Amino acid sequence: MNITIIAVGKLKEKFMKQGIEEYHKRMTTLANVKIMEVADEKTPDQLSEKEQEQVKDKEGERILAKIPQQAYVIVLDLKGEMLSSESLAEKLNHLALHGKSKVVFVIGGSLGISESVRRRADFLWSMSKLTFPHQLIRVIVMEQVYRAFQINRGSSYHK
Repeated sequence: MNITIIAVGKLKEKFMKQGIEEYHKRMTTLANVKIMEVADEKTPDQLSEKEQEQVKDKEGERILAKIPQQAYVIVLDLKGEMLSSESLAEKLNHLALHGKSKVVFVIGGSLGISESVRRRADFLWSMSKLTFPHQLIRVIVMEQVYRAFQINRGSSYHK
């Protein structure tokens, strides 16, 4: 399976980079994993709603340009469906069994995701009702994808 994670902005914190590198290394025998960053827009504090939408639209255009046409797209979104780790494993297993070998996870910027990216999504996934820094979500997605593969292999990692 080919997994791509498209995320807005550069990862800055060393500990987050190390976490992603660790899970990326663990995934090498399980799937081909690629992480792609797209530039984020500058977001001054006092943006109007219209300006916020413009920022998300520009970031969304960059995201959409990176998504292969045949890919199954999972967008992280507060309005999405919450999944257990086992449900995510089931979903990935189902996709693999039904010929969906390219799966793209999309992580928006600090303002969220554009409507155009939401429309491109095959599935909207909400991690939690909690608010997380979008950079931390990258580490969590990597860990959950790794966990899903371990669940599907019958490994004890996920317990």
